[in-house]
Amino acid sequence: GGRSEGLASCFGTAIGGFLHVLAAALGLSLLIAQSALAFAVLKYLGAAYLVYLGIRLLVRKEAAFAVKAVRSQGARRALLEGIVVEALNVKTALFFLAFLPQFVAPADPLVPQLVLLGSVCVTLNTLVDVVAVFTADRLLRSGPARAVRARLMTRASGFTLLGLGAWLALARREG
Repeated sequence: GGRSEGLASCFGTAIGGFLHVLAAALGLSLLIAQSALAFAVLKYLGAAYLVYLGIRLLVRKEAAFAVKAVRSQGARRALLEGIVVEALNVKTALFFLAFLPQFVAPADPLVPQLVLLGSVCVTLNTLVDVVAVFTADRLLRSGPARAVRARLMTRASGFTLLGLGAWLALARREG
């Protein structure tokens, strides 16, 4: 149910994060950072997708909070959505481009160092996400107020995604 979808989403964002690590290691992030058009296209695609996901959560009918409706989305879809959201997140690409080079040894091969450092970042972030999934699952597992908690968490998630999408769309390019 919800836990398997949440975990699938975590692993999807991890895969998307690893794509950014590889892009940073291979220099694609630098290309995006230097190209205003590429930056804008990825930024607005990512923002639009976050807003879409937020709206989709907010317009769910009450019946969507039932266990069967949550399961109907499927872990595969959650995995794919996690990959798309993270892969279109330009801020992640720029983060790796700006952050990782500070910790490399210039005398050693650059690509393996960037891959290792980026992988550590993605792994730690994914572990935090997994803890959040198990915590949410525990809060929603039982009790008479389960539907109310589920509705509140869904609404909070929807508004968070809308806010992140708006923030991403309005963020100015630095540099």
